[in-house]
Amino acid sequence: MRVFFRHARRRQRSVHGPTSYRSAAYHPLRPWQVREKQFRPTPLGRRGVEPREVREFLDQVAGDLAIVYDALAQSRRETERVKDALRQWQSAQARARNERSQG
Repeated sequence: MRVFFRHARRRQRSVHGPTSYRSAAYHPLRPWQVREKQFRPTPLGRRGVEPREVREFLDQVAGDLAIVYDALAQSRRETERVKDALRQWQSAQARARNERSQG
């Protein structure tokens, strides 16, 4: 575990910062966008791909994206729950400390 954190700290010190730069116009792909993506057919005389295989692949990618977004949302909810619990604990500790110093 220490190795992981050591590598994480090292990455944060990079010139570009801990995250990569993305413009404000960037919006991550959503599963519905992948499912609705349409490709133009190839011109006559050129090779193309099997549309059914492309559709199956896009459906699989969209399903994986949906799972990742659900996991991210669950992680954020859990983070908020832990933060709230920590705030309550800190408040209780501060109240107890104040009562001991006054009493």
